[in-house]
Amino acid sequence: MRALRIIGVVAALVAALAFGGLMTLNAMTRPLNPNAEPRYFRVHAGESVRAVAERLEREGVIRNASAALLRIRLPSPIGRGAGGEGKLRNGTYQISAAQPADHVLLHLIESRPLRQNVLIREGLWAEEVASILEEHEVASAKEFMDLVAKPREFASVVSFPLPEGSLEGYLFPDTYDFPPLLGARRAIEMMLQAFEQKVYQPLGRPEAEKLRRWVVIGSLVELEAMHDDERRRIAGVMYNRLERKMRLQVDATVLYALRQRRRLSYRDYTIQHTYNTYLIPALPPGPICSPGYESIAAAKTPENHDFLYYVAKPDGYHVFSRTYQEHLRKVETYIGGRGNR
Repeated sequence: MRALRIIGVVAALVAALAFGGLMTLNAMTRPLNPNAEPRYFRVHAGESVRAVAERLEREGVIRNASAALLRIRLPSPIGRGAGGEGKLRNGTYQISAAQPADHVLLHLIESRPLRQNVLIREGLWAEEVASILEEHEVASAKEFMDLVAKPREFASVVSFPLPEGSLEGYLFPDTYDFPPLLGARRAIEMMLQAFEQKVYQPLGRPEAEKLRRWVVIGSLVELEAMHDDERRRIAGVMYNRLERKMRLQVDATVLYALRQRRRLSYRDYTIQHTYNTYLIPALPPGPICSPGYESIAAAKTPENHDFLYYVAKPDGYHVFSRTYQEHLRKVETYIGGRGNR
């Protein structure tokens, strides 16, 4: 009987310790902040469950990483035997400190990363792309623009010759899966890789100077042409004017110099700037936007003609002229004032 009593006492102590331990474990995995709003959390490539749990603790999402890891190992409706050393899918997730710690970990283990389609349309300046990424919480605009000014940092990412000074014009416009917290570097890498696949390779992998010239002219065409079937003709006008040492007189270059999107005044055309093609008889020193493939292809194979001028009609199409006098008549007909050229 004495032995049975001892066994009973020991069993009671073990049960009490187990119950106390479970209560402590439950307390350590309680939500850290029941009123917390959902937030984004980025899991990096190769990060283990344990490493993520420890980071969640440091960032104030869960109370105790070790308790959370132990809780998901327990054989209970919540414990799934997930362990603490396995790898997670890298990507962005939405989590909350209002959830128990084990629920947070299991969400990261069992769910898929968030996807977010972000449209980068043709004709945007790098600053405008930066603002879109910041708006979608992909990266800060400053982080993005700091890297745009450092093309050499991406030399190992793509095989085409990168420009000097700025990646303006090479950030290919497309719809991307840019989840929140992706970061500026990865976003730029994806845009440059898209440029390589969708522009550089289809154009026949041109050497550096040809590629630069086509991208610059393509950026002008992008902002001058509203319709694809006019891009090669407008490119032809630009080549004709360059061959004759005429100023290109493209309004979009003045707007780029001003960094404003608005109607130009007469004073604006006199701004002393290397991008003001109303003053310089040459191409601007770099692209003025992110052109699409059609515009860059038009710069590669411009239409062969002798037009030197054009003016836009209300429907976005243009009428073209060979002489200035002819151009002035068409300007008066279609806009009754100053023409594009």
